[in-house]
Amino acid sequence: TMEVLGFLRLEASGPMVMVALSVVLLVLLKWYSTSAFSRLEKLGIRHPKASPFIGNLTFFRQGFWESQMELRKQYGPLSGYYLGRQMFIVISDPDMIKKILVEKFSNFTNRMASGLEPKPVANSVLFLRDKRWEEVRSVLTSAFSPEKLNEMMPLISQACNLLLAHLKRYAESRDAFDIQRCYCCYTTDVVASVAFGAQVNSQKAPGHPFVKHCRRFFATSIPRPILVLILSFPSIMVPLARILPNKNRDELNGFFNKLIRNVTALRDQQAADERRRDFLQMVLDARHSTTSVGVENFDMVRQVFSATECTVNPSQQHQPRLLSKPLTVDEVVGQAFIFLIAGYEIITNTLSFATYLLATNPDCQKKLLREVDHFSEKHPAPEYRHLQKGLPYLDMVIAETLRMYPPAFRFTREAAQDCEVLGQHIPAGAVLEMAVGALHHDPEHWPRPETFDPERYRCS
Repeated sequence: TMEVLGFLRLEASGPMVMVALSVVLLVLLKWYSTSAFSRLEKLGIRHPKASPFIGNLTFFRQGFWESQMELRKQYGPLSGYYLGRQMFIVISDPDMIKKILVEKFSNFTNRMASGLEPKPVANSVLFLRDKRWEEVRSVLTSAFSPEKLNEMMPLISQACNLLLAHLKRYAESRDAFDIQRCYCCYTTDVVASVAFGAQVNSQKAPGHPFVKHCRRFFATSIPRPILVLILSFPSIMVPLARILPNKNRDELNGFFNKLIRNVTALRDQQAADERRRDFLQMVLDARHSTTSVGVENFDMVRQVFSATECTVNPSQQHQPRLLSKPLTVDEVVGQAFIFLIAGYEIITNTLSFATYLLATNPDCQKKLLREVDHFSEKHPAPEYRHLQKGLPYLDMVIAETLRMYPPAFRFTREAAQDCEVLGQHIPAGAVLEMAVGALHHDPEHWPRPETFDPERYRCS
């Protein structure tokens, strides 16, 4: 009898254990679904109400541009949101942005990484971190000096001549054509020549391996359901996505890596004066040592424009120093990818928007054409320094285009340590998003922000 009762108790406890475990699992799942969504409130930062697991993902269903504008309108210049469990602090206040990107920049050098970046991108200066970021950034700073840029001018001019030849044929035929495609071919040719050491005419040879692999790289995207799972369960999905086989990813990584290895091997066999003077060569020259540049001196724009104003005293120039370790092939490929990312879409889109704005503002177009014609007469074979001072209205047109259609209308920085910015506490590890697009279209700072007005940049 006792054995029978024990058996019955065992049978009865089986379903009870399952029920108890199910209840515990549901409680844990409920806690997990909302546990990350109290951090912004604790920081005193306003934000849209978050949904379980996905956070504010539905807030961005219209796209990031429209939602960023709406976020500033509803919650002000300091707000926040959650993408999955990841918290973002959104800043569009100029004073706060200046504090973060200038005065306290040493605490915000790292960008947020998802862990799913393609290998070449992960090894670029965009996603390298801490000391290694600083070292590789020094390499790029020296490569973008006016002297080095001037050495690359013939390569860029060569690609530009191909573009002009194509545009001339279209102009003579008077047929409608897709100018964005022309710009895409032009920037692809520039990137191939300057960053990868490959000579390409992508307008005439769209089947060239370099062109095909570039298009494949930018056509790669994560399906929406998978994206939702990654945002909701990052600690599980990100490692899983990294270890799962991905033929397309491996082929792209292999192609660009092999291309750089072959070019590097060829140039290492050449005498120094025989090597092509392009961006890739300048990175290769700096593989073992670079110029010592502190984080506080990483303003390349100021460096380039101040170089035309005065000559730096040799005693004040930065002295070369050894890198902690030489640049790896993967890191060289990564820096070449900076050009690919910037050129293939960013430059293409900026040129396309500038063309559209000039076409719809004929007075601006005529004024710019007069300036360019005068410049061409004065400088038949212009150097980089001539471009800096000789085309002020062109500079204003490009600046106004970038204000209206900023290619990087949002970018992130990660706080290395706890700090305070204008009274706002920023915890270590927090991701700060600079809302460039919202700031560029703020009428408080830009009167009539939807109007194309290059003259707003004229120095008074």
